Amino acid sequence: MKRNIRIAAALAACAVTLQGCYVMPYDAEGKPFPVYPIGVPPSVAAPSTGPGPVALNVRLYPANDVATQTGVITGTVVNMMTGKGRFQLNYKGEVLTGEATRVDGDARKGVASAFGPSGSYMSCEYQMSNPRQGAGTCSMSNGAKYQAHIGI
Repeated sequence: MKRNIRIAAALAACAVTLQGCYVMPYDAEGKPFPVYPIGVPPSVAAPSTGPGPVALNVRLYPANDVATQTGVITGTVVNMMTGKGRFQLNYKGEVLTGEATRVDGDARKGVASAFGPSGSYMSCEYQMSNPRQGAGTCSMSNGAKYQAHIGI
């Protein structure tokens, strides 16, 4: 009986100790970049003041009947300020992650792709008006189409 109580106490202590842990991703140069949990906007964190990565909110608004079934979708994108970015969003309970890349010859236009573990995917085209704000369109693998607002 005492052994069961000790085991239960040890497991509870581990659960409490590990509940705040998370994995911090790193870029190709080995520098960490901020990633925020889905639903927690980057605006609650201190804004970036240097030339480093900038985390931005993204909102996808339905643009066809298929998309109206899910309503507005929110996510985050981290602009690495190198012509690349990483983003994450929750689509129908599945976390899609991917990257964005600026198009050669145009510092404002770009394409983005994301993929989820069960096979859902998304493709976007966007244009940035500045490093912290832009807009575009996104299509999901199920035919849903969205208008994307970046940096709102």
